[in-house]
Amino acid sequence: MLKASPKVMRNRWPGARSTSGRALGSALLCSLFGVLLTGCFLISGPVESTDNTPDGGNVYVGFVSADGEEIRTVTTNFPNQTLEVTVFAQNQRGQMRLEIMDVQNSVSLSVEGQAEEQARVATVRTNAAGEFRYRVRATGAQRGSFQILYQPTDG
Repeated sequence: MLKASPKVMRNRWPGARSTSGRALGSALLCSLFGVLLTGCFLISGPVESTDNTPDGGNVYVGFVSADGEEIRTVTTNFPNQTLEVTVFAQNQRGQMRLEIMDVQNSVSLSVEGQAEEQARVATVRTNAAGEFRYRVRATGAQRGSFQILYQPTDG
């Protein structure tokens, strides 16, 4: 009966790693991939439009599917002013959240997309360039849309 020495069995394939080494490598690769996707927003079938008038404006985004997170900027004709912002959000599957952010990057308004269209109203102050920002977060969102309407407040 032939017996292989433990040294021969361990080095059976040069450059081969142990099972635990492969698992560690896979976990490290997955973690790195997850870090790279942070702040990434993937959208398929996008339909986007923006309208900016002297009285206000709107942003519309429709999509087939969306995943991830992104902060976007809306440029208005209203520097250093308070705007009334109305947000509509709807999606058939998955999760979607729209957050309007103030000049200090705090959330002023949050709307969760659902099968029935959701609407919320708030005020937000623009910066010196007339901009405000919003964050869109989606996890497996399908057949959805959101719209942001804005106009200066009276006063």
